[in-house]
Amino acid sequence: MTQEVDLDAIVRQRIRGLRLARGWTLDALAARCYLSPSTLSRIETGGRRIALDQLVPLARALGTTIDQLVEPVDDEDVVIRPEPSSREGVTTWLLSREREGKTVAKMRLTPEHPSGPERQRVHPGHEWFTVLSGTACLYLADRRILVHQGQAAEFSTMVPHSFGAHGGPVEILTIFDHDGERAHLHGGPGGPAAAEASARG
Repeated sequence: MTQEVDLDAIVRQRIRGLRLARGWTLDALAARCYLSPSTLSRIETGGRRIALDQLVPLARALGTTIDQLVEPVDDEDVVIRPEPSSREGVTTWLLSREREGKTVAKMRLTPEHPSGPERQRVHPGHEWFTVLSGTACLYLADRRILVHQGQAAEFSTMVPHSFGAHGGPVEILTIFDHDGERAHLHGGPGGPAAAEASARG
């Protein structure tokens, strides 16, 4: 089977999957993209070749883009094998590839990691983390919040914030946006950004 045929079948699956995810019948989607239900049925089942002038209204009706509908399926390894990176009492494992400005990471913080009001940062966006083991201490402006194993925290990063370990090592799973990744993974003292600045100085 050729890659072209594979992609054609995947496009049909995507159209059908998006339609069903919205709870639409063939008639409902057909009415939204000005196709007959029988034509749409043949498109989904492979009985009719998909024309470009049909993809445009289909993508619009399904709330997606043509690029996303016809995005090829590559053979990229789906397994991520993170390498630990350590500095200042923090070990980080990046658990996702960079997509749509989000990064998923596992972090292990020890009491040696500097935190507290004097280490607070401000940057655009939101952050979320859940505690896998131990207890995290979250500083939000003038508040000090303990987040225990099994609990999660979500907050605006326009509020001055920092977090660290409380009473021993803590492991967290966190989601950063682009600004959060730059601030917490690349911009801290001893990190790559600091090393680069030191080299320039």
